[in-house]
Amino acid sequence: MNKLPRSFWQIWNMSFGFLGIQFGWGLQMANMSAIYEYLGARADQIPILWLAAPLTGLLIQPIIGHASDRTWGRLGRRRPYFLAGAILSSLMLVLMPNCSTLWMAAGMLWILDASINVSMEPFRAFVADILPEGQRTSGFAMQSLFIGLGAVVASALPWLLTNFFHLTQAAGDTRAVPATVRLSFYVGAAAFMGAVLWTIFTTPEYPPDDMEAFRRSKAKKIGIAANAKEIFTAIGDMPETMRKLGPVQLFTWLGLFCMWLYFPVAVAHNMFGANDPNSPTYKAGVEWGGICFAAYSVVCFGFSFLLPKLARNLGRKNTHSLCLLCGAIGLMSVAFMHNKYLLLFTMLGVGIAWASTLSMPYAMLAASLPPAKTGVYMGIFNFFIVTPEILASLFFGWIMNRFLHNNRISAIIAGGVFMLIAAALMQRVKDPRTKSIQAL
Repeated sequence: MNKLPRSFWQIWNMSFGFLGIQFGWGLQMANMSAIYEYLGARADQIPILWLAAPLTGLLIQPIIGHASDRTWGRLGRRRPYFLAGAILSSLMLVLMPNCSTLWMAAGMLWILDASINVSMEPFRAFVADILPEGQRTSGFAMQSLFIGLGAVVASALPWLLTNFFHLTQAAGDTRAVPATVRLSFYVGAAAFMGAVLWTIFTTPEYPPDDMEAFRRSKAKKIGIAANAKEIFTAIGDMPETMRKLGPVQLFTWLGLFCMWLYFPVAVAHNMFGANDPNSPTYKAGVEWGGICFAAYSVVCFGFSFLLPKLARNLGRKNTHSLCLLCGAIGLMSVAFMHNKYLLLFTMLGVGIAWASTLSMPYAMLAASLPPAKTGVYMGIFNFFIVTPEILASLFFGWIMNRFLHNNRISAIIAGGVFMLIAAALMQRVKDPRTKSIQAL
């Protein structure tokens, strides 16, 4: 199919749903470790309590990607999954901050993460479906822009509610999770639903090139066994670009996961000197950690405008290596920061790496995939994200206890080392189409 180039505002509309998705992710990443500590978790217990999230992604994303490849109806191919995921995610965001025990919070995270994955993964294939190859870098960069914007608001919201709106815990409210966090999750639920609906209503999809052939293909293979076989066959036939991007993603996300697990609580314990998760000092530290996350999201938002031009000048491979190097320096420099305001400068490199991680690998991947299997391969590509998260969840608590003495700052520095390895591995990747990148 000859896909027509899209205008700036058309790319804007088709990517707007990621604003809501990232609102959900941002609230989860900035607050879940603190919620666990509010409910009594120790530092070495936090990784295993996060295990639900990557396990869910490992199972859900390839299944949803494969299913969306084989779907066509009144809402199109990918949009039914956007809508279903948004409804479930919004409900979970309302319920999550009202958990009263650790097991409830871990279980709710499992459902929330599954729901976000149902919406998120088809969005990656959505860009490849609609945009011509020359505009895909711009499409994924626009997603990075909205991811950055959504995360800015989501990460900073508890701090803003405390310091600008002066929201306090009501007298007699004995719930473990502060009122500012609970209200932030409620706002996130509305933002998630609204942003996804905007994309659904403004961006129609292309039907399959040959509708009769599509229907025959769908009718031929039905059942769980046949679908599983297709997914495993696709794994065996993985394109070379995807195989080499895999280790890059593995080390990148291992570094990011170390940061997400420990940065807000590290600020509370190491920078603010809080020992009691129920103290006002601890709450202030976690909120400042959210401001730092908002800072890297601001950088992600701004840097997303520069990414297409930088990719044209340096190539997507070199651009991503350079950005990952900036992220590694940012995380490792946390060891030398002893002032809360200086922590904001470490987030400059993290924001650059984050913007590139959300766009460059997917732009290179999309150019190497067969169009009929874009969804399933985007889901399989997620293996290289969730595998390091599973490893960190299973083993990093033991490392924290045995080798890092539960020092949360050391975990963040380890994340920087992992990202440095990813920057070096990126040089092994062959970008299949580097000459057809258009401006945003």
